[in-house]
Amino acid sequence: MKQTTILLVAMLALAAAAPASAANKEHQQLMADLRILQEQTQLLQNALGTLTDALKSVNTRIDQQTEVNRKSFADQKLVIDNLTNDVRVIREKLDDNNVRIGSLSQEVDALRQQLQQAPAARPTPTTEPAPSPGGGSTAAPPPAPPAPGIGLPPAATVASPQKLWDAAYSDYTSGNYDLAVIGFESYIKTFPKSDLAANAQVYICASYINAKKDDKAVEACDVAIRQYPNASVIPEAFYRKGVALINLRDLSNARSTWEELVRRYPNTDAATLARQKLDQMKRPD
Repeated sequence: MKQTTILLVAMLALAAAAPASAANKEHQQLMADLRILQEQTQLLQNALGTLTDALKSVNTRIDQQTEVNRKSFADQKLVIDNLTNDVRVIREKLDDNNVRIGSLSQEVDALRQQLQQAPAARPTPTTEPAPSPGGGSTAAPPPAPPAPGIGLPPAATVASPQKLWDAAYSDYTSGNYDLAVIGFESYIKTFPKSDLAANAQVYICASYINAKKDDKAVEACDVAIRQYPNASVIPEAFYRKGVALINLRDLSNARSTWEELVRRYPNTDAATLARQKLDQMKRPD
């Protein structure tokens, strides 16, 4: 019996030891797998650190290049702005020189007309010397001077463009609008190809408005728009025409005139004033 009992105990011990050994092997395998995962995780972390450093280096280089590009663009913009200003100054000087050359050309043309209209000098009559009783000759007596009030007609005088303009403009600024109209009309008639002819026509329109002759102002502005369509003062002609129409209580035509001004010349000062007038017309009284 004792031997049998001992044998059973031994068998039970062997049976219990077998699962414990299997569990221990499984635990060892899990620990090995865990170590492998830890090593792989460490490798991934190292690679991620390296990649982060590389990204930081790339970002630094990109920031540096961006700053260099920004400075380069800023320098280029400054150069372009300076060139633009220089071109603008040169254009203004050229325009001023063109105006001066045009004025000088008109002065020369006026002087040429004055010289051409001056009568030629009348030739002095000569007489053959009369024989003297002694066979010689004596000089003829000098011609008698012309009678009072009878002489050469005076040379026709032609005023210079600048003098005509200054006189008409002086009348305008002094409030002598009728004289200003006469002066500007004389300027246009005498120098129709002048660069200021369109300005003179618009000043005629403005003079009529100030003189409360709005119907004539509308006609004068229409003349400016029709005869000088490419002049820089045409937007002002449209605006002043609208003002004259408002004074005549012709609101419909005034509105259409200002709308045409805004449509054709949107970036002018006259268009800005016209927009303000149109906004006022839309507001209820």
